[in-house]
Amino acid sequence: MQALYPEIKNLIIDTLNLDELTADDIDANAALFGDGLGLDSIDALELGLAVKNQYGIVLSAENEEMRQHFYSVATLASFIHSQRG
Repeated sequence: MQALYPEIKNLIIDTLNLDELTADDIDANAALFGDGLGLDSIDALELGLAVKNQYGIVLSAENEEMRQHFYSVATLASFIHSQRG
């Protein structure tokens, strides 16, 4: 599952045009939103679409658990891994 970390980090960088960052700059356990990486709700929508396109996972904005799944790179990797199973 940790093999997904660099993949997800690069997906975040590419999707959100964060060219000033490298995968090494993103802490896998740090929050992606708010005080962490500083992403906002628009970034969440773009990232959700990218995850859907990249991994074929259907995401539901109404699902309260989505916020937890998108908390960090680590939680997102865990969610993607569980959906692939």
